[in-house]
Amino acid sequence: MNGNSRRKKIVELLNEEGKPISGGDLAQRLGVSRQVVVQDIALLRAENETIMSTNKGYLIHGGKEDKEHSCIRIFRTNHKTEDTLEELNTIVDYGGRIRNVLIEHQLYGQIEVDLIINNRLDAAEFMRHLESSEDQPLNVLTGGCHYHTVEADSEKNLDFIEAELRKKGYLI
Repeated sequence: MNGNSRRKKIVELLNEEGKPISGGDLAQRLGVSRQVVVQDIALLRAENETIMSTNKGYLIHGGKEDKEHSCIRIFRTNHKTEDTLEELNTIVDYGGRIRNVLIEHQLYGQIEVDLIINNRLDAAEFMRHLESSEDQPLNVLTGGCHYHTVEADSEKNLDFIEAELRKKGYLI
């Protein structure tokens, strides 16, 4: 399979799957190395494909998963690192899907990282990564202040999320 055909197949797989696919899994499906997949993803992004890289793999923005969640809201929150799991669980318990975390850094400007946390299992997995890492979460750079883009099936779900985050003192 040549490069153009392989990149078309990557986009097709990401659109069909509706959930993140790891670079290793894509490489195996396509019969190439993971490094070839990484290079193909970079070329696709250069061609304006909206491919996100998450800790679970690659996901195409606007793909199958996005069509299922039409309501979006950005929440500005502030809390200590030890409150992260409670914040994430609050969002997913009310039907939210956390797309990202974003901070406004004085030196670098806006820094955004894709999360794709859909449920408590994803939140717990994220926390395991955080606790086993020597790195600090982004909100440490801003005294706890950060933003989440959250999707849900309805505005009502987003209203519940907002009310709970406010009640817990996380919402700014």
